[in-house]
Parts: sequence; C-alpha cells; structure tokens
Amino acid sequence: MIETKHLSVCVCCQNDGRLRFSKQSLVYKSHKTGKVDSIPAPELSAAQWRRVCVGHGIKLATSTGHVYRYDGFRDTDFEKISAFFKANYKVELAEKDMCVKGWNWGTAKFTGSLLSFDVNDSPVFEIPLASVSQCATGKNEVTVEFHQNDDAEVSLMEVRFYVPPNTGDDGSDPVEAFAQNVLSKADVIQATGDAVCIFKELQCLTPRGRYDIRIYPTFLHLHGKTFDYKIPYTTVLRLFLLPHKDQRQMFFVISLDPPIKQGQTRYHFLILLFSKDEELSLALNMSEDEVEKRYEGKLSKNMSGSLYEIVSRVMKALVNRKITVPGNFQGHSGSQCITCAYKASSGLLYPLERGFIYVHKPPVHLRFEEISCVNFARGTTTTRSFDFEIETKQNNQYTFSNIEREEYGKLFDFVNAKKLNIKNRGIKEGMKGADGYSDSDEDQHDAYLERMKEEGKIREEGDGSDESEGDSDESFNPGEEDDDVPEEYDSNASVSDSEADDADSEDEGKKKKPEKKPKKVVKEKKERKPRKEKKVKDPGAPKRPMSAYMLWLNGNRERIKSENPGISVTEISKKAGEMWKQLSKDRKEEWDRKAEEAKKQYEKAMKEYRETNGSKHTLILLESLYILKHFCTLCTFI
Repeated sequence: MIETKHLSVCVCCQNDGRLRFSKQSLVYKSHKTGKVDSIPAPELSAAQWRRVCVGHGIKLATSTGHVYRYDGFRDTDFEKISAFFKANYKVELAEKDMCVKGWNWGTAKFTGSLLSFDVNDSPVFEIPLASVSQCATGKNEVTVEFHQNDDAEVSLMEVRFYVPPNTGDDGSDPVEAFAQNVLSKADVIQATGDAVCIFKELQCLTPRGRYDIRIYPTFLHLHGKTFDYKIPYTTVLRLFLLPHKDQRQMFFVISLDPPIKQGQTRYHFLILLFSKDEELSLALNMSEDEVEKRYEGKLSKNMSGSLYEIVSRVMKALVNRKITVPGNFQGHSGSQCITCAYKASSGLLYPLERGFIYVHKPPVHLRFEEISCVNFARGTTTTRSFDFEIETKQNNQYTFSNIEREEYGKLFDFVNAKKLNIKNRGIKEGMKGADGYSDSDEDQHDAYLERMKEEGKIREEGDGSDESEGDSDESFNPGEEDDDVPEEYDSNASVSDSEADDADSEDEGKKKKPEKKPKKVVKEKKERKPRKEKKVKDPGAPKRPMSAYMLWLNGNRERIKSENPGISVTEISKKAGEMWKQLSKDRKEEWDRKAEEAKKQYEKAMKEYRETNGSKHTLILLESLYILKHFCTLCTFI
C-alpha cells in the first residue's frame, strides 16, 4: 500500500487532506470536513499525470463517468505511483502536457461531469460542472456562473463562451445544445415533480425562522416567508440528534459542505428544534411498492409518532447517512450535555464518541482527530466556574467558558478516557480534589487577587488599632462579664444579680432579655457608628500604601496607553494584568521592595498620627464613659 500525505483535491474547492492508494480502492479524506471520497479499484478506467500550477497532479476517470483531480505531488512520485497503478489497477499512468500558448480559440469537449477547453488536442483548462451554479444563453454566447469558493481569497465567478452561428447536422441551435450539456451535469437544482413529503412550519434556529421543508428525492427545499434554500443531499456531511438539557426538546442538526448562503452569511449547519410532545401522522406521496423498492424497508408509506423521530427517520433514509447521538457521557446534573458560553452566547456542549458539538450560536463541530490539545482554565470572573479550551492542529482555538465547577470531574474523566492531549495535565491533576475542582491556580499570577489581599491586610491592621482603643468602654466595669452588647445594656441586669439565689427570678430575668427596650439601645449604637465615620472622614490620616502591582501599574499606565491608542479603562486593566503575569521574577522583586518600603513609611506615619491625635481620642473616651455611667445609674433606679 502506498500512502501520500498532505495532498489537495480540486473537485469543487481545494482542501488539504490525505490520499491513500490500496489494492482495493483509492480513498481521499479531507482534513477540514472529514469527508471521504472512495474510488473502487475496478471502477478506475484512466489516469493522467500532469504538470499543474502547484507541482504535479493526477486526473482519474471512472467507468461511472466521474472525474477526480488531485495535486500537490512531487516530480519524484511519478515512478512509484505509475508502477503501483500498473501492478494493482492494470491502468497506465499516462503523462499529459497542458497547452500554455495562451490561445482563446479552441474546442469545448464534454467528458462526463467535466468540460475541457482544448487547443490542438491539448487541454488549456477544465471546468468541473458540479461547480456551476447557473448557465445563461444569449446571442451566440453562453455564460457559465460558479459557486463562490469560501476558502479562497479570489474566486472565479463567471466564464463566457462564444459559439459560432452555424447550425448542427440535426438543425439544432449550437448555443442551446452547449447550455443543455452544461445544465445536465451542473449543480443547478430545479424543483420538478411532486415532493415525497412536506413538513409544515418547523422551527429552525440557523437560519433563524419557521420554514416549510419539502422533501424531494435528491434535495430538500426550505421555504420561508423571506428566503428559500435548496440543499442537495450530496452536500450533507453528518446528521445529529441531540436531547436538550431540559429533557423536553430535541435538536436535529444537519452538517453541510458547501454551506448554504444568504448574502455574505454562510450557514454550515441547519439546526431544527422540536418539542418531544409534538406528534405527527405522515403519508408519503408514493405507492407502497415504490416506497419498499426505493428505500428497502427504511421507510413506510404511513408513519406516525413524535415529530422529531419522523423527520430524522426520513432524512436518514434519503441522505443515506447515520445519525450521531450522544454517547456515554453524563454530566453532574444527569444530562448528556454541559451548559457553557461561546463567543458571549450561551449554549450547550455535547461530548460525543468521536468529537464535540456545540449548539447553537454559532454551531461548532470538532472531531477528535483534528484536536491538538485541550486545556482547563480557571474562569475569568469567578472561581465557581472554569473554561474549557480546545486547540486544533490548524492552530485554531475554541474557548467554552462559564462551565459550572461541578462538571469539572466528569469532563476531565471523559477527555482523559478519549486519550486527548491535556495541556496542563500535571497541574490539574494536583488541583483535583473531592469535588473535582479547586479554587487555587498556582501556575498563574492573579494581580487583582494579590491587590485585594494586600489591601485587606492593611485594613485589618488599621481596624485592629482603632478597635483596641474603642474596646476600653466595654471593659471599663470590672464587675461585668465579657458578654455580648445586648446583655451588657440589659435593663434587668441589676435585678437578676440581686436575686441570684432565687431560681424563679433568674428565669424571669432571662425571659425579659429579648424585650424591645434593649434592642432599641443597640440600634441607636449601630446608627452612630462613630469609629467608621472618624476613620473615613479624617483628612489628616495617612493614606494606605499601594501593592507592588499597583505601583507597577501607575508607573506603566501611560506607556500602555501610548502603545494601544484608544484603549478603554477596563481594557487597560486587562492588558496590565497580562503584562504583569509575563514580568520576570527579578522585575517583580524590584516592585515588591518598593511596596515594602511604602508599607514601612505608612506604619511610621500612622504611629506619629496616633501619638499626635492621642489627646483628642482620650477626651472622646472620657465623654463616652461619663454618659455610660449615668445611663447605668438610671437603669438601676428604674
């Protein structure tokens, strides 16, 4: 068996893929879509080796009339491939030269699904008729229009052929004959005949709206209030049937290549939403014998049941592709999907047996074979969620964010069982605890968290010093126990103390404690809040020192603004956080020393401030004690 990698196919558009030659068949698999083209060896009738714009290419013709072209070969591959074709396929790999004279007058030849323009029996260019979207005729002229190639920066959209005004042997018009030859093989869908069945007013998420879906033998027709789409079954890659997380709805997803188009918008997926409660009785517009002969028992003339089941059954029979359903994965809530967000839109991520699919806006399907690695990252806004990042072999990255932390263990075990490369495996396995997730993220520096911790420490130091001074009014009376504030100002405290020997009096004192009077006194104390007011409003108090990160940010803020013109305040903070993470250890230690010096200066200034304002605090304390003494005397008298 010969295997050559990284070739490109030129049927409708160029896609990188792999072409494999074996004794039984030739198989090509696209890297982009995963679509497989298989040519059985007995059907191979002719093969040509040609010089093309990118290296060398092979043109293969089959007995069924199909033509396949592959290029990207090297000059040295000719002898090896030619020998393999002769030994296993009994086909000669003939060398064919292209005409490079630049002439625009020649002969148009139709060979199967290929239009070849030849000059002196040498091909100048070839047009796959499957790429033709429309064909129009004029006086001695035929205009051929093509489907737009989404993968190319520049696409050929139109070619015009001049046909001489001579009449054929049978009296036919050569212009009309040329157009009919093109249309017979072109990808131009014409709704002729009756539909097999019609589904009315189905809810479609992409493209959004309600559509009547008419099922024809070779294509399906979406008819809406604004737009119409005709989708050939040959463009359907895969079918998915996915249960919604609420267990009351179902998604039916149709993957398309090439996608359906509306202006500049491309729809690679057709997503239908069904309710499980919807029932339908359907009768196909065919006889029972015709249904049995054409679909071989996959369908019956009269069908009834859930709407989503009938639609999926009909599509499976006509498209002739299997329906993919979720595998053995089960999330924390028992559902087969995970709630997450992609590109600021909430949706559902389904882990499948051979890939991931996200619905619905925008839909994403990622096969395991195109995934390079995955990454588990802590959420950017809260530690109650995490992000799941997927990086493909084409260096594309997909981030599914806001996943609940309870889903971490299930998703990690699933990815590990599928043997996908986990980028931060060592770190995450160390983090994985009883619930499968940990708040710590030691491998990354959180500048915001560090600043909050630093300010919290300084605030605690400031509050502790003030509280230690203010607590003296509560511990003034040595005869009182260290109780809560409501008990300290209890109006029945003296009564209960004087009758300590009487158990009934003690019970009455306890019952009288939750009266409204002491609560009013406590509320009055809370409303005053003298310590907080003094701390916030005192303009002479020293300002708290900044953390190392804030010192660095103040020193580099203007530089960030100049390097990123028009950046907003929030984007400055985000950019600064990323730059701080990438800062070297030596540079961070430099700013840590500056922060430590600022903290020492603050402590020194705070000490001087307290000594200078000590007399003021003493006067306030004596006034508070005087008021407390008279209040206690009044309560005893009452």
